[in-house]
Amino acid sequence: MSWVNLDRVEADGVLLECATFGPPPGDAPTLVLLHEGLGCIALWRSFPDALVEKTGCGVFVYSRAGYGQSDPALLPRPLDYMTREAIEELPKVLNAAAIGRCILVGHSDGATIAAIYAGSAVDARVRGLVLMAPHFFTEKVGLAEIEKTRELFRVSELEESMAKYHRDAKATFRGWTDVWLDSEFKDWDVSDVIDYLRIPTLVIQGKNDQYGTTAQVEEVANRIYAPCDIEMLPDCKHSPHLDQPNVTTCLIAGFAQRLQRIENEVVTVV
Repeated sequence: MSWVNLDRVEADGVLLECATFGPPPGDAPTLVLLHEGLGCIALWRSFPDALVEKTGCGVFVYSRAGYGQSDPALLPRPLDYMTREAIEELPKVLNAAAIGRCILVGHSDGATIAAIYAGSAVDARVRGLVLMAPHFFTEKVGLAEIEKTRELFRVSELEESMAKYHRDAKATFRGWTDVWLDSEFKDWDVSDVIDYLRIPTLVIQGKNDQYGTTAQVEEVANRIYAPCDIEMLPDCKHSPHLDQPNVTTCLIAGFAQRLQRIENEVVTVV
């Protein structure tokens, strides 16, 4: 059985570009990929195919509103946009794509959205979390790096480069930076969602992550009640799936396979 090759899902009248890889829901669990603050489907590059090959799972990936070729988002974004994406939009997408058993695999903003959803909603479909370079609160080092990126956008060809992937590169960029560099966003903190995570979690972060320190990972380690594996990758910045693709793919494959074995075990009562 092959997965119907979706290229759009609709959530409350908003059309979002999407792509599917590997076996469909019902035949295998699905890895749902949630992109970073300037990401989209195309910028996952070969990662979805590699995940299918290594895990045997299906992969569903979509671009949130305002990213890639999806419908535009209303700007300015609210300061709690990640919470709104998690609570209001993600479940609509999962329903529209008919997702069954799944693991949420998020990167950066996408990791935060995945964690907020898993810590806020009761959804038996979601069996595990993979959080790559998550952020739960602001840090000076991250805000400084975003400020540098904003200046780079102004003086370089970054906008032209982003336009290859996003329908409106300037709106995509402003939608992200205007929130993170808003003076009222400095106190943003959603780390309380960690206290409510009750599903197995894998956290992956580069040791050279320029947007976040180990404090983000330590927050998870100190607060989570669910089983949690933490992997700090050497020679890796903010994007483990791009900086260390083989290691990252193998870590996720091992995590997914352990979850599958647990679910397949038959408990015999003597």
